[in-house]
Amino acid sequence: MKNVSKITRAGRALLCATLLLVSIGSNTPAAEKILIGFSQATMNSAWRLAMVEGNKKYAAEHYPEVELVFADGQNQAAKQISDVESLMSRGIKVLIISPVQAEPLTPIVRHAMKTNIPVVTLDREVNTTVTCRIGAENRPIGVNAGKFIIQKLNGTGNVIEIEGTVGASATIGRHDGFRDALTMAPRIKVVADQFCDYLREPAEKFVQDALQRFGPGQLQAIYAHNDQMALGAAKVVEAAGRSKEITIVGIDGENSAFQAIKEGKLAATFTYPFCAPQGIQYAYNLAIGEQVPGQIVLKSTRVDASNVDQYLGKGF
Repeated sequence: MKNVSKITRAGRALLCATLLLVSIGSNTPAAEKILIGFSQATMNSAWRLAMVEGNKKYAAEHYPEVELVFADGQNQAAKQISDVESLMSRGIKVLIISPVQAEPLTPIVRHAMKTNIPVVTLDREVNTTVTCRIGAENRPIGVNAGKFIIQKLNGTGNVIEIEGTVGASATIGRHDGFRDALTMAPRIKVVADQFCDYLREPAEKFVQDALQRFGPGQLQAIYAHNDQMALGAAKVVEAAGRSKEITIVGIDGENSAFQAIKEGKLAATFTYPFCAPQGIQYAYNLAIGEQVPGQIVLKSTRVDASNVDQYLGKGF
């Protein structure tokens, strides 16, 4: 019994020493961590990857007391709803979300707000009031893209529109703004459009089909809701030998898009900041009880041949 007692005492001593070392070795004990949830719509583009990595990096460098819990919705509303439910069950202080689509994500976001979890939306929106919305304004970007194409085409020509994800607020804004602008140029016609989920491969297939339908001289411009789709369109147009006759415009501000403008393969892109580090900055402020504005509008800039040299290498 004496031996057993000695072993037990020794074991307890070792356990206490181990716990002390763990506590000393951690800057912030787990119990004191501020838990912030980040529900991303999808990780299928460089822009969304930059959004996530930018906010993660800033949190790691500036907020050691924060645990940022990330979930990828995989471009599926049902998956993202489940992700948010899981994050809420973990006791998050703030929810950061870039929703796949507005309508299906609205109820869960409304529920979070009703349970006193502040919500910060990045880029895309939902159909309910949130604590803070961060992003550029999509409708004005669409308007400006339309005006640019009107100018390039001298008010006459056929256009195809490559849209993003159906039901996403960014898609709706970029589409509606573009069509509003075209009302000022009745001789410009949108002859084909298709939802391509902000992905390059579906956009390439759509443009291939469109070039078969509309031969040389029958198509003057392509408006894509993001740079990945615009770059896919440019690849197909170049392969068809029609780059000189078709103006291509994108949105986001990828480095590859800036380079394509420099090379004359794209006419323009409109920058759309990827909401980092603003997302985690305002979420952190809310987590520690500070007030934040209801909307943070990020600046968008047109980049074309006249100013592209200023932006080369400064995208993502």
